[in-house]
This record gives sequence, C-alpha cells and structure tokens, in this order.
Amino acid sequence: MASCNYDGPIILMLSYLHAFHAGNFADVQKHATLYLALTRMQAKASPIACFDTHAGSAVYDLKGERALKTGESDRGIQRLWQNRAGLQSDDWQGFMAELETWNGVIPELRHYPGSPAWMATLSRDQDLVAAFELHSTEGLRLEAWAEGRKLKVRRENGLAGLLHSLPPSAPRLLALMDPSYEIRKDYQEVAETLVKAWRKCRHGVFLIWYPILPDRLHRKLLEALVNSPVTKVLQSELSLVTPPDRGMRGSGMLVVNPPWGLGDRLEAMMAEVGGPEGLNASHRLDWLVPE
Repeated sequence: MASCNYDGPIILMLSYLHAFHAGNFADVQKHATLYLALTRMQAKASPIACFDTHAGSAVYDLKGERALKTGESDRGIQRLWQNRAGLQSDDWQGFMAELETWNGVIPELRHYPGSPAWMATLSRDQDLVAAFELHSTEGLRLEAWAEGRKLKVRRENGLAGLLHSLPPSAPRLLALMDPSYEIRKDYQEVAETLVKAWRKCRHGVFLIWYPILPDRLHRKLLEALVNSPVTKVLQSELSLVTPPDRGMRGSGMLVVNPPWGLGDRLEAMMAEVGGPEGLNASHRLDWLVPE
C-alpha cells in the first residue's frame, strides 16, 4: 500500500456524538446510498478496499437515552421499518433484511448499524474495511465491536488517514467521507481531500455526505468541487417537507464514479419513502459534475 505526504491541517472533532441522531432521515439516505454502492460494486468478484473517515461507534441503541432525547429515528428509519411490508423495491427489501439480522422481527428497531457496521457486515472475504475515529469513547466502542470482525479500526484523523492509504492494496476503492461539519472548515477540507484522493485513485468510488442547514454552508463544498478537476459526480439531495426552525432542513450525498445503475435505484428508493408515512421529504437527483 502506497503512502503519501499529507501536509494539510489535522482537525480534531471530539464533541459530536452520533447517538443523538442515529437512524434519522439523513442516515437513511446515507446508508441507502452506501448499501447500493457496495452491493452494486460487488457484482464483480475483484476485492474492494472500503474506508469510512468518520466512523462513530458502529452500532447505536435507538431505545437508549440519547436517541430517545431527540426522537429523530422515529421520523426516520423507524417509520420505514414499521411500513416495510409495503415497500416494493428489491433494494429496500435487501436493506430491511440486513436490519432484521440485527434486530429480529420486532415492532420497533432497537439496534441500528452505523456506516462501518454496514461496510463490515456487507463485505465479502476478499474485501478490506478500515474505519477512522478520533473520539475517545466512540473509538473504544468501535474497537470493542470490531474485535473478531473484519474491520480495522484506526484512531487517527480520517481525512489524512484516507490519503495515507491511497492507492489501496485492493484493485477497487469505496470511500465514505461524512464528518459532522460542526467546524465550518470541514466543507473546504472535505473538498480538498476528495480532489487529492481522486488524483491518487481516479477510478475510486467516493461518497460524501453533507447537511443542508439554514446557513447553506454546504454550497462551499459544492462550488469547490464544480471548480475542481473531479468529474462524474452524482448529487442526491433530500429536503424535508416541514423542516424544523433549527437544525437540518435536508441532507445531501455526492457519489463520484457511481457504479452502474446506482442513480436509478437510489431515485426509486427515495421516491418510495418520500411520503408522509415515510420520511416526508422530497428528493432530487442530478449530476453536479458530468463525466
């Protein structure tokens, strides 16, 4: 595995805890995209190196104090779970089958996997999975969950760590960049990291999650990528029909080099759950940067 000299800033994000937000509408969009990307890539037998730059603690208790305090999963994955019998998409059925392996057949979900858990459980014998996490408590939980599983935990800055890991030893790459964006510089640093990573591995599939907030700071990320050399960037945005006065009004996913069929499948998945009995959100899919 090749190394690189990374001279960018190292950002310590040690306050954000995803347990308050696990299973919300943004998680549904992010993990549906991740599920599609990985399963579509696995149509080919060659190994995939998977990286999650901001991993969290792997698995979340939706009946725990933090999740119950915000109730965000009730308006996210819990609604879809309770109405899963009516979902027509084969992709949703596969997604829900994965959640069933974590919870069994119960009225409400208790355990919700985060991105590294999705990667690890969906990975094949030939695939590699690495997750970065700096938060001390989250990192310990992630390491405990990863013990005996096919997941390498790295306690270092995820953006810098990703660059140090490229090009990967496996012939194909799937990388997820999903910081909390509590620090405004994250938007620019994610864009800069993506450009550097793309130059090292132009065939790689890169997933970038971002929040849509009232301040619209995500536009800095989008503008930076539009003006960069990176091409073939698919954009998915989910906007709440009734947004809160504060907090996220929507969320976005960027997919660089989307696997064949991902766009149509993601659009179908989001359309099926956009109504009032689902996420109550509108979805838009288009190319941010064409090929």
